[in-house]
Amino acid sequence: MPPRPRFDRRAPVRELPNINDRINYPQLRVVDSDGAQLGVISREEALEVARDRELDLVLVSEKADPPVCRIMDYGKFKFEQEKKAKEAKKKSHQTEVKEVKMRYKIDQHDYDVRIGQAQRFLKAGDKVKCTVIFRGREIQHTALAETLLRRMAKDLEEKAEIQQAPKREGRNMIMFLTPRKTPLVKKEEKEQAANKAVRTIPAPPRPTAAKVASPQG
Repeated sequence: MPPRPRFDRRAPVRELPNINDRINYPQLRVVDSDGAQLGVISREEALEVARDRELDLVLVSEKADPPVCRIMDYGKFKFEQEKKAKEAKKKSHQTEVKEVKMRYKIDQHDYDVRIGQAQRFLKAGDKVKCTVIFRGREIQHTALAETLLRRMAKDLEEKAEIQQAPKREGRNMIMFLTPRKTPLVKKEEKEQAANKAVRTIPAPPRPTAAKVASPQG
């Protein structure tokens, strides 16, 4: 019986960044952390300058002759690059319309499930179409369906705002929600802010009683 093929289950080797002692070129063109050109210097001298500044020497252009390095805080640089990548990915996300379907007589557990689905869709940046489906004579209960949709909008108001109010669409009633762009300021928070502002207004100075001159005897 032929031997069974063996699969290499080792994790893939991560490519380490070319920084500090991993840079093996003898001569480097170095740019300081403020953008100033330090010129072409030896690897050892470049590393010494970076260490004196408590920063890192980072290879930014390996194909140049000589290779170009920059002195920087690599940890901060990496964090900013990852942040930019996340923002770019978020902007490139194509907004989709996700649908949440239910009956007007939905029980609490199923309602909570629909709320959870809608929250996930909104968090991903998608719009949500909330649909109440009628069957047979249930179409006469449109008022109850509208109440249900408005309840859903209220329960999701911190994450969503109504793009299209509840309305009939064939034998269904629908409502569109879109991710909220600005944080919701609740009525209680507005009142607290207003009360705080009133308390910080300095009170006017109390009038002082005028002294009455005594008559000369």
